[in-house]
Amino acid sequence: QVQLVASGGGSVQAGGSLRLSCAVSGYIYSTYCMGWFRQAPGKEREGVATIDADDGTSYVDSVKGRFTISKDNAKNTLYLQMNSLKPEDTGMYYCAAARGSYCYGLHSPPHYGMDYWGTGTLVTISS
Repeated sequence: QVQLVASGGGSVQAGGSLRLSCAVSGYIYSTYCMGWFRQAPGKEREGVATIDADDGTSYVDSVKGRFTISKDNAKNTLYLQMNSLKPEDTGMYYCAAARGSYCYGLHSPPHYGMDYWGTGTLVTISS
């Protein structure tokens, strides 16, 4: 059974940084597309960033230059380094995975091309 468990959220002031982690188990995760998504209070879930099996990355415009997605295949862990955080980055952050090597759904709600969704971790940015 596939499991994805996100962690690393917290409360920081604007301009600060956080690093989210997503522990993955249950399949050969190194060959899958993976991504981070978020849902702000009262809003629909949106894509944040994805990473292909060959480490190709994509970001939504609002986080480009501030967020970095990466993965450590040896540790079966997905990361999201978030710098220069803004209040509008506040939300529940979810990691997800798709049974394909390449991501294509970063801008395709509601499922964004993902097959498996993990638990969320809450990020709160104060001004």
